[in-house]
Amino acid sequence: MFRQLPLTLIILSTLVAAGCHDEHQPIHHSRFLAFGTLVDLDIVGADRKTAEQASAAIQADFNDMHQAWHAWDPGPLKRVNLLIQKGEQFAVPPSVQPLIEQSSLLSAQSNHLFNPAIGHLIDLWGFQKSPEQWEPPQQEAIDKLLSANPRMSDLQLDDILLQSSNPSVKLDFGAFGKGYGIDLAIEHLRELGIHSAILNSGGDLRAIGNRDGRPWRIAIRRPSGHGVFAMIEVDGDESVFTSGDYERNFTYEGRLYHHIVDPRTGYPATKSHSVTVIHQNAATADAAATALFIAGPDEWHEVAQAMGIKFVLLVGSDDRIHMNPAMQKRVILVDKNHQEIVVSKPL
Repeated sequence: MFRQLPLTLIILSTLVAAGCHDEHQPIHHSRFLAFGTLVDLDIVGADRKTAEQASAAIQADFNDMHQAWHAWDPGPLKRVNLLIQKGEQFAVPPSVQPLIEQSSLLSAQSNHLFNPAIGHLIDLWGFQKSPEQWEPPQQEAIDKLLSANPRMSDLQLDDILLQSSNPSVKLDFGAFGKGYGIDLAIEHLRELGIHSAILNSGGDLRAIGNRDGRPWRIAIRRPSGHGVFAMIEVDGDESVFTSGDYERNFTYEGRLYHHIVDPRTGYPATKSHSVTVIHQNAATADAAATALFIAGPDEWHEVAQAMGIKFVLLVGSDDRIHMNPAMQKRVILVDKNHQEIVVSKPL
């Protein structure tokens, strides 16, 4: 369900913290595995005992969320997907209901480019299997799922009762669950009295507060997946999420296929190399990064407006860089490499 990704974002402050201690505000760093990727947590200003207890609590939270939201391992979401196919009304588990509610809204705002209902299509591409098994599915199988047109709007949620009018719906929150989980974890940190921290899961992150009065500095990798492409500073409470075609992919008969599937075609989206968005809410940023990647250079602006995204950096498949004026003021392009930069009208 959740993407096993190389780090899309490099947290420069983490590297500094590993080598020295701030004499005013200590930084406590911890790392654990969750959602199939490494999670890094930096906590600023707390004493060691508080930081260690908070890190343990967040790790436990992530483990619980992974179990609850996994699309094919036994758990609440798998049970929901089995019951959806029956077409009968049933009580949705409380661990899954908020994801359905929020992702349904985001899906509608994105004109269904972000579509967690296409779990069967995701399964068909087989990225949950080992890489040596990756190959394009049969066109007939893709066409069958496209004709069924599963969408979040096929779900009817009445209080806690859920029913689907389309048995082809299978929920897969791989492009949303991690962001939603980060939001919950940040809330938990604040409940524990921590107000400056950065939580980075597989390269996607949310940062609150700052580093002893200094912004968190985020480096974005090149669309190739190697080296630094741009820098962004984050201060206060913001999430930075990136989707890219270099994250999980394979080449078959000379053509590159990656894991971000366009629900309109049934094939991996072809118009973008990477998209980075900034938004306060990590779940929204997670969903938007996927939707804007699929939208590509021609449609991203309209989709970003509908989803309430104010900061976008998109690298098209032709390597041209697209961004809105607000993002242009914040981003520092480290490696311009003579690429054409296209600045849109304001969002």
